[in-house]
Amino acid sequence: MFIVILFMLSGIIVGYLLRHKNLSWISKAITILIWTLLFLLGIEVGGNKEITNNLHLIGVDAIIISLGAITGSIIGAKLLWNWINKDKKS
Repeated sequence: MFIVILFMLSGIIVGYLLRHKNLSWISKAITILIWTLLFLLGIEVGGNKEITNNLHLIGVDAIIISLGAITGSIIGAKLLWNWINKDKKS
């Protein structure tokens, strides 16, 4: 975990030092790297027999977690919307 935080902080420092440079190519590089990481993750998951054999169980858990997260987000957004706009209703 310390290594992840160290990489994040070093990226922030380098970004701060290079903030006046034209780095428009960074967006494309990040996209390509994310696609590469997702591809490699797919290879890793596909090669793991335990995951592929239990994919139907993992899928059910993922659907339940996703529906819970979506429901909680909707409720939280509605409560926040009502709280922000409570003065406008009066």
